[in-house]
Amino acid sequence: MDIKKLFGFEGKTVVITGAASGMAKSAAELLISLGAKVYGIDINQITLPIEHAYYADLGEKENIDAIVNDLPEKIDALFLCHGIAAFPGNELKVQKVNFYGQKYMAEKLLDRISDQGSVTFISSVGGFGWESIYQEAVELINLPTWEEAMKWYQEHPDKIQNSYVFAKQCLLSYVTYRCMDPMYMNRKIRINAINPGDTITGLTKDFNKSTSPTGNEKEGEEMISNIFLKSWNGYAAQPEEMGYPLVVIGSDICSYVSGQLIYIDYGLTSNWKSMALLNKNEKSIMEISEESQK
Repeated sequence: MDIKKLFGFEGKTVVITGAASGMAKSAAELLISLGAKVYGIDINQITLPIEHAYYADLGEKENIDAIVNDLPEKIDALFLCHGIAAFPGNELKVQKVNFYGQKYMAEKLLDRISDQGSVTFISSVGGFGWESIYQEAVELINLPTWEEAMKWYQEHPDKIQNSYVFAKQCLLSYVTYRCMDPMYMNRKIRINAINPGDTITGLTKDFNKSTSPTGNEKEGEEMISNIFLKSWNGYAAQPEEMGYPLVVIGSDICSYVSGQLIYIDYGLTSNWKSMALLNKNEKSIMEISEESQK
């Protein structure tokens, strides 16, 4: 069996954001080896041998519009992988980079994505419990313009106080809400998201600092370990352990997979659900989710 044909990327045009490092870089390397024509986007330097590298802040509408206008007219697969950590004062920025800019970019490019193409996001286990904000997310998703979305954020400061979690929950809500929307379904464009557990990337230090209430990197590292690793004596994933599955999900191998929120966390969130379903300590899934994100 020809592996390249099985994946279906050979000679195909692929766009991937966040390609300078981490999971997206690992994904881009695999895509290149599978014969894809890769167009990468990042705010940092991309060192891979791709067709074209774009540099932009993907939290700004003008930057997204400029890149969208310059990308190829036909795109076979879109991978939206960029993101930032949350720090006090950057709540709106996190929404724009980690969710709304991704929604906006996907829908701006949708007419160019091939029939039976794919759109695949990197979200996070931080979005676990997305059902609790689904109504608000759908309200935000259905706003027709970027400007109206920014106004919504300004009018709902309480919703974005836990900014990283809310953005990731909105992204998972988007996949669930849009997967059978005519804009995707009429052309059988698949839409999925992976939810990585603790993974070592170029953002690890930022995540450690942002997790600590005092901004202390070591304290944040210990807190993340307690949430994601301690319960199973686990270890952090390497970027390729997320990037490779990402490519598989966006490939022809998963041609019948759409609307899925795929947790790649060594079973952690399944364990959270199990504890809730067994009514351990009489805690619900939502309560366990909220505790894990403190």
